Amino acid sequence: MRCYLQAFLLCMVFIFFSLVYVFNQLASTLEDRDGWGLKEQGIPGGRSHDDGHLLRKRPGLAGRDHEEGHDRERSSSPGKHHGDERSHVAVVACGTRLEETLTMLKSAVLLSKKPLHFYIFAEDDLHEPFKNALDSWPRTAQTKFNFTIYPITFPEENAKEWKKLFKPCASQRLFLPLILKEVDSLLYVDTDIIFLQPVEDIWALLSQFDSSHLAAMAPEHEEPRIGWYNRFARHPYYGKTGINSGVMLMNMTRLREKSFKNDMTTVPLKWEEILMPLLQKYKLNITWGDQDLLNIIFHHNPESLYVFPCQWNYRPDHCIYGSNCQQADQEGVFILHGNRGVYHNDKQPAFRAIYEAIQKYPFGENMETSLLQPLEASLRTTTNSYCGRASHLFTKKLKQSILSVQQEVTQRR
Repeated sequence: MRCYLQAFLLCMVFIFFSLVYVFNQLASTLEDRDGWGLKEQGIPGGRSHDDGHLLRKRPGLAGRDHEEGHDRERSSSPGKHHGDERSHVAVVACGTRLEETLTMLKSAVLLSKKPLHFYIFAEDDLHEPFKNALDSWPRTAQTKFNFTIYPITFPEENAKEWKKLFKPCASQRLFLPLILKEVDSLLYVDTDIIFLQPVEDIWALLSQFDSSHLAAMAPEHEEPRIGWYNRFARHPYYGKTGINSGVMLMNMTRLREKSFKNDMTTVPLKWEEILMPLLQKYKLNITWGDQDLLNIIFHHNPESLYVFPCQWNYRPDHCIYGSNCQQADQEGVFILHGNRGVYHNDKQPAFRAIYEAIQKYPFGENMETSLLQPLEASLRTTTNSYCGRASHLFTKKLKQSILSVQQEVTQRR
């Protein structure tokens, strides 16, 4: 009997200290939220001024504005106004990702008919190159978008830990709802995304959210036999094969308001409360950083996720062993995701051909003759690979998008 009593007391002591640890982490997170080494870092939206043409705004560098004493009026509550036709797109760029990010932004501008607002989070030494590059684009392109540049910002106490998670700066996306507090909805994309149809088409999926949905992503895999999460993950994940966060559509108002079920405490936690305790619990078990944390969150809150088809986030895994994205087979690829560096090596020449066609296309030229036709010729040389044999799926929607844009240009003339 005494042994049982001792075992019971040991269990109670263990539970007590576990609860102390969890609540200590929560308290630390709440302090971060209030102190937030964001300090909103001059993040009031960067220097922004309207040059008088459509929605084009040319903000300077967030943070520097404050230092130089040139506070400018920020664009008013982006994403909250009824009748706002803009699609709001965020990207995080660090290291050598400047050119790749510009190519992604270029694909969005070329094919979209409705105005765009870009939220560019970048390391300090990339701010000027981004601004100079975007300001150098021709007037016809500049009238289609706004942009704001932000510094990379993490909670002060744990900044180093967040920054080194998976890839440099990748986990910044987790904090976008807490930084862009006035933005209602947002499309986050990785730098290695190429839009093959207008951004407003994926933006329209927000209207398909039911009252419980607050984010949308595509499955990580369509075929469980080659799935990563279902074979190797050492943590909870969403659904049968997990989700990929390279293209993530968010209703950030709902995300900020929701209390999330979790496996750390019986008390549901707000977004700003759950992130650090989650990292502390699983940091030795996660491989893909912030994407794994999102999988854990939506594993416990599956009703909050809208899953869109693989054609909205088409990766080499969808064709490397033969086509396994049924929706793309039927309708074509909508968004190309060149992960694993395939735009910059020879492993998947079809993906590289798409990237280089967008990158090299001169603004103002006829897109059918100067982009589509050279691309189709290049893709015909890639049929020695499975993805090359499926490359007609890459151009199916792109061709429709280009013809639609060209038709609109002709009508305006």
